[in-house]
Amino acid sequence: MEWKNIYRGLLMGASDVIPGVSGGTIALVLGIYDRLIEAINGFFGKAWKKHLGFLIPLGLGVGIAILTLSKAIDYLLEHYPGPLKFFFLGLILGVLPYLFHQAEARTTFKVKHVIILLIGALLIASIAFFDLREGAEMERGLSTYIVVFFSGILASAAMILPGISGSMILLVIGMYHTIINALSNLYLDIIAVTGIGVLIGIVLMSKVIKYFLDHYHTATFACVIGFVIGSLVIVFPGWPESMGRLFVSIATFAGGLLVAYILGRVEYKAS
Repeated sequence: MEWKNIYRGLLMGASDVIPGVSGGTIALVLGIYDRLIEAINGFFGKAWKKHLGFLIPLGLGVGIAILTLSKAIDYLLEHYPGPLKFFFLGLILGVLPYLFHQAEARTTFKVKHVIILLIGALLIASIAFFDLREGAEMERGLSTYIVVFFSGILASAAMILPGISGSMILLVIGMYHTIINALSNLYLDIIAVTGIGVLIGIVLMSKVIKYFLDHYHTATFACVIGFVIGSLVIVFPGWPESMGRLFVSIATFAGGLLVAYILGRVEYKAS
């Protein structure tokens, strides 16, 4: 078992609770994205046993983070959304140089790859212009189970794509409050139905991503980097209105850059 993956899963799970921050982006920050896609696909093949040591600790960390941090993240988003999002801005910006290096952009990127990158960035950035107002809280029943099931599929498909936040998708379709409320209050029925949808979405999207990584590696990386760049527009909360909040946001932004640097030193040199 690769128990180090528990802390990686904790980071991915915490990010998945925050609208605008993608678990896939964090997997890229941690340098495990390619292996994650390979492990998810391999788990349903003949060599599934060799992937358990990677996936079990990672999944354990993700689950613990989502269940235990949902209240804390919900609180921070309600009371300190700006500083929290500036932290993730720093984290995402800090990993971009590594992504360009990993993609060997200087030698492999051609004009078509730059165009793909720009299109990917514009597509993700355009999500910022959606009306993200939440609807009324849904009552628990068959119709709710159906809606949260398909919401789980959509959100998890987005979670595994760098730059696209599953929580942001839930906001767009008006289901974020319902899911967070279920996690915070341990409504096991809602959590279970959503979880099944999440697993199905992850499996389906990982197969699509693996195909493109295998057949169009450079173009896929260009698109992924574009997604990550576009996510900066979504995460950016606007400039703080008070000087105190501005200084705090600058500090958390610097903290995000520092974390990206530390993760780069620890993760990438070990890989």
